[in-house]
Amino acid sequence: MYYDLILEMVRLVQLYEQESETEAPDVHSFGQWLNQYMVREGHQVLQEPEWDGKANGRSADSVINTTLVHLYRYAKLQAKHAIADTAFSTPDDFIYLITLVSFGSMTKTALIKRNVHEKSAGMQIIKRLLDGGLVTQTPIDTDKRNRMIHITEKGKQHLEENMSSIRQASRNVTEPLSDQEKMDLIRLLTKLETFHEGRLRGE
Repeated sequence: MYYDLILEMVRLVQLYEQESETEAPDVHSFGQWLNQYMVREGHQVLQEPEWDGKANGRSADSVINTTLVHLYRYAKLQAKHAIADTAFSTPDDFIYLITLVSFGSMTKTALIKRNVHEKSAGMQIIKRLLDGGLVTQTPIDTDKRNRMIHITEKGKQHLEENMSSIRQASRNVTEPLSDQEKMDLIRLLTKLETFHEGRLRGE
């Protein structure tokens, strides 16, 4: 099955031997040469990125965590700008409404969990939406302590009136990425989010 691959590797090693000036070749030097060869031949090679503190031992995990926190803050700033002079007090207000439009009416508990909020913070957001007439709640016969939350026509109207600004804020956050890079990022972020959602549910 791998016969053709072995032949190709032999050919590459022979070419490396002809071009290499290293007197004591090893796997590392061959790997560097192979990367250069692939670039020379027009093949895209993903190089390991550089980052602040890498030379001092800062890990990739640290960079990813810090970057995600920073991106959240950048996105929040863009969202705040988008809702200036609107009926929304915070970006979470319209995010909760978008959730209801996208997934339909749901219980308070489900709405809060879907937006990964602590119960107290989620209840405050829902109370603001109720007070503003942007959502309504109805009792559940099987669960007296919970309520179903529904978006109102007023909520839909306010959301629609501001969707162009909200979409622009989203584009501003992802602005430098190509369509293909966005698809790659979605796959990676979805993998991370799915893993942590499962862990939160105890799966």
